Amino acid sequence: MARRERDLASRERKRPESARPESAGFTPVADAPGSPRANLRLFLIGYRGAGKTAVAPLVAKKLGWSWCDADQVFEESCGTTINDIFRTDGEARFREIESQVLDDLCKLERQVIATGGGVVLRPENRKSLRAGRVVWLMADAETLRQRTEQDAATHRPNLAQGGLDEIEEMLRIRTPLYAECAELTVDTRQITPERIAEKIAQWILKP
Repeated sequence: MARRERDLASRERKRPESARPESAGFTPVADAPGSPRANLRLFLIGYRGAGKTAVAPLVAKKLGWSWCDADQVFEESCGTTINDIFRTDGEARFREIESQVLDDLCKLERQVIATGGGVVLRPENRKSLRAGRVVWLMADAETLRQRTEQDAATHRPNLAQGGLDEIEEMLRIRTPLYAECAELTVDTRQITPERIAEKIAQWILKP
């Protein structure tokens, strides 16, 4: 899995340095929160276990918006599970459908969207994410490993069968892509989902 992501990432063309977040923490960059785009949709990106699905409904409540989990929308639209898609059709087909689902979600307004961890791998997806504000929820590999192991109900395939080393390798590939897309980066290791949601909502609503 990590090898395929390396091959994919090596072909990517990055946005300019000025479009990347300045640092981890609660530092907004790029478009002003008061711009028209800020009132359309908010994408939460990051590796599985970063807290996107936990934070999304909390942010939506504070903003008075709706929210959705892109993985759940994927499964409802396909009438099957992501695990089944991986098993029967492979990752390439999954990524194709994931892009189609993202395109549909980009048409929604006043929506907080928890995306899949690998959505940033395709350049067309990174372009689609510009249809809204983008927040990257991040954590270190060990924290992510612990969280995903505790999440017995996860409906995503195990892409990190190599354990911590595999997660670290996938983060090495994905981190520059998350950074390329993000306007705000939040380190989720020592902060509650409620506090994260509060910070994001304040950032969105700031004049």
